[in-house]
Formats: sequence, C-alpha cells, structure tokens
Amino acid sequence: MSLLEILRSHRVVVTVGSGGVGKTTSAAALAVHAALEGRRVLCLTIDPARRLANSLGLSEMTTSEQEVPKELFAAHGLELKGSLSAMMLDTKKTFDQLIHNLASDAESRDRILNNEIYQYVSNSLAGTQEYMAMEKLFEVRKDPSWDLIVLDTPPTANALDFLDAPERLIGTIDSPATRWFIQAFETSDRGAFGALLSKGASLVLSGLAKFTGAEFLKQVAEFIAGLNDLFGGFRAHATEVSEALRSDDVAFVVVTSPHPLAIREAVFFSDRLKEAGMRRDGVIVNQVHELLPEPEPEADELARMVAPHLERSRFSPEEAVERMFTALDDERMRAVADRVETDRLRYHLGEEVNFVEVPAFEEDVHDLLALHRVSKYLTGELSSAL
Repeated sequence: MSLLEILRSHRVVVTVGSGGVGKTTSAAALAVHAALEGRRVLCLTIDPARRLANSLGLSEMTTSEQEVPKELFAAHGLELKGSLSAMMLDTKKTFDQLIHNLASDAESRDRILNNEIYQYVSNSLAGTQEYMAMEKLFEVRKDPSWDLIVLDTPPTANALDFLDAPERLIGTIDSPATRWFIQAFETSDRGAFGALLSKGASLVLSGLAKFTGAEFLKQVAEFIAGLNDLFGGFRAHATEVSEALRSDDVAFVVVTSPHPLAIREAVFFSDRLKEAGMRRDGVIVNQVHELLPEPEPEADELARMVAPHLERSRFSPEEAVERMFTALDDERMRAVADRVETDRLRYHLGEEVNFVEVPAFEEDVHDLLALHRVSKYLTGELSSAL
C-alpha cells in the first residue's frame, strides 16, 4: 500500500520520529494533499515551529481550530476541493477537560482543578504532554466534522514517549508512594493534617514538613486523593485511548532523515511500534541528497563555458571550474552516504513497509506551494532521483 493509499484509506495518520527530521513539515504536507483532494482535514500539532504557521498562511498556531482560507490556496494556483484546519495542543486545557469528564461530581472536579499541585503537574508531570496528545486525538477522532486527522507527535529525545504515555502516567499516579499518601489521607481527619495515619507516618510527614512545609504536603495529599476519586475511570479511559491507537483506521508513518543517528532512531522506533502492536504503515526519509551526474564536457571546455559569467569574479575560469568540481565531489559523497543509510533502513524494515524519499531542497519549505511540492514526493507523483 502506497503512502497515497494510506492517506486515502485511513481516518487518522500519525507521524512519529525524533526532532529535526522534517516530521512537522511532512504532517502538514500530507494534510495539504488530502485537503486538495477533497477531504475535510485537521492537522493537529504539538510543538510547531513558527514557520509551519507561516507555511499554512496563518499568523500563528493557536489552541483552537483555524481554517486555512481557500483564497490562500488559490493565490498559489491550487484548487482546494476540501478544507484544511490546523491547531496546536493545549496540554493543560486538555487535562482540565479530562478531569471534567471523569470527576464524579462538581466538588471533586473543583478540588482537583483548584489544587496548586495539579496546576503544576498538569503541565510538567512526566508523560503529561504525550498522553494529552493522545487524549486530544481520541477526542477529535470522535468528531464527524473531520474526514482525516493528521497528528504530529511531540519531538521527544527518543520518540517513544507517546506510545507509553497512558501506562507511564497511570504508573506515576498509581505508584507505592501515591498509594501511601492516599491511605494516609483517607484514614485521617481531613481537617487535621497532623493526624494523618499512624505515629510512624506522622513522624515521616513531620520530617518532610520541615523541608517542604505542612501546607505543601496537604496540597499533595489532597491532589492525590482527588485523583484517587477518579482513578478507576482514568485507568479505564487511558486503556481505551491506548487501544484506539491500534485501530484499523489509524496509520503510523515514521519520519527520519539519512543522518546515521536519525536512521538508528528510526530503526529502533519502528521496532518499538511493531512490539507495541502498531503497524508501520510507511517511512518517510527527508533531506536525501541526490547523486548528481558527472558533467560531460572536459575541464577546459567547461572553463570556456563559464568564462563569460566571471567578468567581475576574482577567480579565473580554471579556478572556478576546479571549485565547481570540488563542490560536486562533496555533494556526491553526501549522496552516497545518504544512499548507504537509506538502504540500510530499507533492508531492516523489509519490503512490506512503504518507503518514500524526499530530496534535500535548496530552499526552505515556507508556503502552501512548497508544502504541495513536498506532498508530490510523499504521494509518489514525483520521485527522488536515485
């Protein structure tokens, strides 16, 4: 199945990979192509660079849906048959909404939302951003307004965090330490923090209070107890979110570059997807240098050809040609190195994984027309010279 077929036959496409390999650009290009074909597309990104908003013709990415005006496509000679909207993740807002949905009553909900510890961890707890990305995807996936949702996952160091996010967040909440706090809180008089459990526990807490303050420990205890109130629902919901990632309508596309480190990460991440029971539907290798051919004319003929263009240059025609050959050799060496690495990735993944290469462009991807150009390589309309 080609990347174009994957795009047409799935409702959710998740681009995954480490930072700096063109993952966000690839996600936007796929979204642009699907919108041009006639689908109602939402491009959901996590930590977008400002140039992505500029590429889509938007002044900035916001946490609410922004539709890219049809006129912007028309200005580049592109006929928009569907629609394209973009938004970025608001981690805290998504977490707040999850608390709203799972709390048993308004009092429990407000006790968590107004807790000072929650105010911190809703933005900073390990795995929160990654889990909320999955939560937001789970939410918009149920919205019939969208024919296709393209998710650009967080640019993490090892690109694995979002896979483990539900389990990691549950593990953080349901750890021995948090269970101890819950037990302490529930067996005490909630109005008297000093009576929090047995004498042994009181001694421990008293010692901690000397460093953190009793009020801080009270906030921690109330926060954890509040989470315990909705923990059963949270665990079931996190499991549902995790299972949704394995649905038939969700496709995963690994994005990488030919850099050896990026290739190693792509191999590792691809294997991790397989281990997690998720398909490796496609692989995109960006910024691949093409193997340029050697020039047919001899050096002296080339010198005669370039001489008219060097009237104001400090180099002689012969020196200019020599520099040109040096630059060509450097470019060809980079192309050979890229070919070695991409072939290594192909060999590891096997023939069953769709493989797409996008050449290294001289200019940056800065507008809808450039994204459309990238999409032609992704969907096979154009192919990189091998």
